[in-house]
Amino acid sequence: MDILHRRPHLRRMDFASPLVPATLIRRYKRFLADCRLDDGSEITAHCANPGSMMGLANPGMRIWLEPNDDPKKKLRYGWRLVEHHDGHFTGVDTSVPNRMLKAALEAREVPALDAYTDVRAEVKYGEKSRIDFLLSAENLPDAYVEVKSVTLCRRPGIAEFPDAKTERGARHMLELALMAKQGHRAAVFFLVQRTDASEVRIAEDIDPRYAQAFLTAYGAGVEVIAHSTNISPKGVTLGPQLPVALPVA
Repeated sequence: MDILHRRPHLRRMDFASPLVPATLIRRYKRFLADCRLDDGSEITAHCANPGSMMGLANPGMRIWLEPNDDPKKKLRYGWRLVEHHDGHFTGVDTSVPNRMLKAALEAREVPALDAYTDVRAEVKYGEKSRIDFLLSAENLPDAYVEVKSVTLCRRPGIAEFPDAKTERGARHMLELALMAKQGHRAAVFFLVQRTDASEVRIAEDIDPRYAQAFLTAYGAGVEVIAHSTNISPKGVTLGPQLPVALPVA
């Protein structure tokens, strides 16, 4: 099995408000979660995660919420973390990877991409798609970087992507392949929002089509980058790069 890895690096992003602990009652309609605060009161929090959240939305789980006093927001809390029984954390906010990575890229603190001086987000490319980051620098080919938030863990130490079938994700891989064939740099960046993972794998059993698109892109020259994260109720740190195991062809 082929393993891809690079040297480690760190990047810190604090939460805007101190998080408060709670117990998950239920998650529903994808973006809503009923929770019980430690004082016994029940509230509804916003869940910034449209995915399946496999293994992360079981009633009774210990979670952490970010309060806000913004009058424009309908809900006063946002669900940010799951705290596992072994003391590890998982980040459930899918907006975190791009916000954290944008700051790291602009500071040129991502080892695999630190030669680039200009960072643009959400740039149109391919067919009806937007690349998460388009990087450029003098005398370098443009770099197209697609970011994926990884939260699934079914076996100890192994983070997996995706946690549900993703036609959009497969399309992104094929569009990255096209960019690579045109002479650009292209990369998929797996940001593992778990503190208990030491390796990343593609969940072939969940989405064989994505696994095949991943292999096609890799064969076309698309780079694979994965970083761990260090997570606590105080903030999230971009951690060392992780090895990525290629799916079986």
